[in-house]
Amino acid sequence: MNFIMHLAKEIFLRKRSYLNKLLVLFVFILPFRCMSQKNFDKKINALLSHSVPLVHENELNDNFQNGEFMLLDTRSIEEYEISHLEGAHFIDYDGFNSEMVKDINKDQPIVLYCSVGYRSEKIGEKLQELGYTKVYNLYGGIFDWKNKDNQVINSQNLPTDSVHTYNRNWSQWLEKGIKVYD
Repeated sequence: MNFIMHLAKEIFLRKRSYLNKLLVLFVFILPFRCMSQKNFDKKINALLSHSVPLVHENELNDNFQNGEFMLLDTRSIEEYEISHLEGAHFIDYDGFNSEMVKDINKDQPIVLYCSVGYRSEKIGEKLQELGYTKVYNLYGGIFDWKNKDNQVINSQNLPTDSVHTYNRNWSQWLEKGIKVYD
């Protein structure tokens, strides 16, 4: 697939006519973008047990502006410092305990996210066990958020294109932004 995308890019850059550019776009690029999203959706659905209700990025965008959600980032501190959603509070996945959320009202809507949704779902299950009643998992995590052209900020609260992708293998699912991994 990388070879085909590279070939399409070369044709696109070399050919000057508008018609050729449209042809490359419709024949080469758009089908792979759609297939890539379908593959991402398959991966997410295979990873998740769907024990925590999902909220999609457009729903979060529509409601977050009203301050309806407490937003919790469940990744590592290294991932969080590279970038996170604006307004997100850090909750460490590996070191999670009930003390981290003791000040959150149990009826407060909470949206959790991680890279793609697996770790946030696991924290969501723990919150449900602790009696939190309105827990949601952001579909596709920060990857889907960024892939849909939403903003993330760094540790200085400045917009950034960098996203920690956990590792090289998982970086394939981030289509937009600068991939950072150890």
